[in-house]
Amino acid sequence: MIDIHCHILPGVDDGSKHMEQSVEMAKTAVSEGIRTIIATPHHKNGTYDNYKFEIIEAVQQLNTRLQEENVPLTVLPGQETRIYGEMIQGIEDNELLPLNETSGYLFVELPSNHVPRYTKQLMYDLQMQEIKPIIVHPERNKEIIENPDTLYELVKHGTLTQVTAASLAGKFGKKIKKFSTQLIDANLTHFIASDAHNTTTRGFVMQEAYRILKDEFDASLAYWFMENTQYLVNGDFVVGDQPDRIKRKKFMGIF
Repeated sequence: MIDIHCHILPGVDDGSKHMEQSVEMAKTAVSEGIRTIIATPHHKNGTYDNYKFEIIEAVQQLNTRLQEENVPLTVLPGQETRIYGEMIQGIEDNELLPLNETSGYLFVELPSNHVPRYTKQLMYDLQMQEIKPIIVHPERNKEIIENPDTLYELVKHGTLTQVTAASLAGKFGKKIKKFSTQLIDANLTHFIASDAHNTTTRGFVMQEAYRILKDEFDASLAYWFMENTQYLVNGDFVVGDQPDRIKRKKFMGIF
């Protein structure tokens, strides 16, 4: 299994605090059947900045430690960048880091409560530069929850998305679990990943998420999500089915 979103690098953001905790996270990941992780520290989110070359160096150091500890896990470089208007310039300046460095896939994190007005244009501009943007955890964005058509328009025009395993497993509440299921049902997401920050409060939950996929949908869909992570790591194209709109009905202010 491949986990494409994880805060396993030590001491760089709100994930692992030190190398020992990173090793602990790696061992837990292996116990869940994960053999490859893309380390995606936060960048430009107002609190943390982690630049391309710093991440690559930190990944090398972590892999060396894991080899010394005989932990059968490979860590690849990546980055979770908060959306900003000059992202294309950031790529040209070697500041931003696509997943696995050369895949062409780029994580884009939206603010938790809204979708900036320039998002649709920026996603288009990135694709014109042969960058494949992936919006992370859209199921936890307040504006997207209230108006799913916002996400539909982005996916319809080529933007990819990644839902968090813990969201599907109900760790963020029933509302987000239900919305995650609706995103999957409407072909509005393409990847499942852990977004793990530690082994306790923000763990991997990948096995549970894939079990839910198999139980509530079918095994072929679970395998499709797994295959997509391999395609991403290889830099191959990920193509989803035609997205659908989510029909929402309000009842006493609750979706």
